[in-house]
Amino acid sequence: MDNIHILKPKRIEDERILDDACNWIAKIDRGLSAKETSEFQTWLYEKPAHLAQMLNVAKMWDKMDDLERLSDIFPENQVQRKKSSLFIGAVAASLVLAFTLVFLNFSHVFTTTPQIVMQPAESTYKTKVGEMDTITLPDNSLLVLNTNTIVNMKYTNDVRILELVQGEIHIDVAHDESRPLSVLANGKIIQAVGTAFNVEVGSDIVELIVTEGKVLVEDKSTNQFKADVANHKVKLPKTSLAVSKGEKIDLDIVEKSAKQSTVVKLDPIDIISSLSWQEKKLIFRGESLSQVVNEISRYTDLQIELDDNEVLKQINVVGVFKTGDVTELLVEFKKHFNITHEKTSDNKIKLYFAS
Repeated sequence: MDNIHILKPKRIEDERILDDACNWIAKIDRGLSAKETSEFQTWLYEKPAHLAQMLNVAKMWDKMDDLERLSDIFPENQVQRKKSSLFIGAVAASLVLAFTLVFLNFSHVFTTTPQIVMQPAESTYKTKVGEMDTITLPDNSLLVLNTNTIVNMKYTNDVRILELVQGEIHIDVAHDESRPLSVLANGKIIQAVGTAFNVEVGSDIVELIVTEGKVLVEDKSTNQFKADVANHKVKLPKTSLAVSKGEKIDLDIVEKSAKQSTVVKLDPIDIISSLSWQEKKLIFRGESLSQVVNEISRYTDLQIELDDNEVLKQINVVGVFKTGDVTELLVEFKKHFNITHEKTSDNKIKLYFAS
């Protein structure tokens, strides 16, 4: 434990609250006992930050329905706001349904085989180092690009393709069983008809985290897949590797096939930590200083090197940082680790223990 360093008590307190909120979500999902319900209510009212974090976690983990079942133990203003939203949503849904039924009945007079035709669309989306972007795709899927990312998009009436050239994305896929969405990433095809998942292309692996539903994975080059599409073989076979909500897999680019890779079940806190970049935050939960520096470096043009010292490299870090905020990081390193730095060139610094 002596090798674990905590950066800023306030930040580790925030992470503790986040951890507690994730644990409560897991318990609520499987059902609370009477004792747990009382304990949850006590925890919820203990600090304002508890309620705020609980709602954030539920939203990120898509568990707002679970909280709705317990709305009677939430503060009254939150309950009223929730009920109003549900009422408005129900009215809107009813009106949409009524309009749809009238429209369908009316359109039947003119044609019995209505078809929806989508115009072909192609585009390339990019972010620079330190940038992030959120894009609504032609089918209303939501694409979020992390730092230094390039994505080629091609939509036709038969297929939806995203080619992840580099970087990291999170995609919330609009449901369309007839036209699955496929992410092409370094010889791997990740396909879904309506779900949400995160993909990061590394130097030797493709990391996949599924946050909603299920996706299929196959080993196939971009050219092979495009040839299949040209021959109207759009959907991956049902025998493909399946990865479901709450699961992660590191897909080896060179040595292993997708089916030889291990699917890992993640705790909610692990998923939130992995996806915290969407909130422009980086959460470290005991990673080595080498890993921390590698992750921080993704969000800045400044090159950070570590002195050739194994003790320095293996320091474990716990904390929460803003993406790209190297200045604050260096202050914390000096304060808590006795680590200083020197500028070795215009865009390069080196970290080492202060004498």
